[in-house]
Amino acid sequence: MGVWDLVLVGLVLLLGLCGVLVPGVPGSWLVWAAVLWWALKDPQPVAWWVLVAATVALLLSQVVRWALPPRRLRPNWAGPRIVFYAGAGSFLGFLLIPVLGSIPGFMAGIYLGERLRLGRHGEARAALRTAMRAGGSSVLAELFTCQLIAGAWLGAVIWG
Repeated sequence: MGVWDLVLVGLVLLLGLCGVLVPGVPGSWLVWAAVLWWALKDPQPVAWWVLVAATVALLLSQVVRWALPPRRLRPNWAGPRIVFYAGAGSFLGFLLIPVLGSIPGFMAGIYLGERLRLGRHGEARAALRTAMRAGGSSVLAELFTCQLIAGAWLGAVIWG
């Protein structure tokens, strides 16, 4: 597979990761489709293993999302600014504390955005709790899964 094909797959993966944060955009399907495209264009065993792992991970992610309690689930659980902070925090957490840092990074991003908006610790903490109950936890589950898949793809491209 050529460099430009890999760049296009990476861009579709990035679009899918951003799409997870936007309501109505099938971000996880874009991530899976990018991995499928890569596996079909570069039919090596490592590509097929990444595709199988991505499929299983996305199915498990959907099961986890359905198992989460639907307490006041709203598609607009936060404004665009908070979604940006949550996504940026998750991405930075994923890079700074490999893999598992995505979860506290997501929550820290929401907290930081709410702290800047509201100004007080107690109110920001309450807003974080409300955002996570209103749909943030399901977005976090899907985003974390998509980040794992993108990381597996990147690792397979670099070392595979």
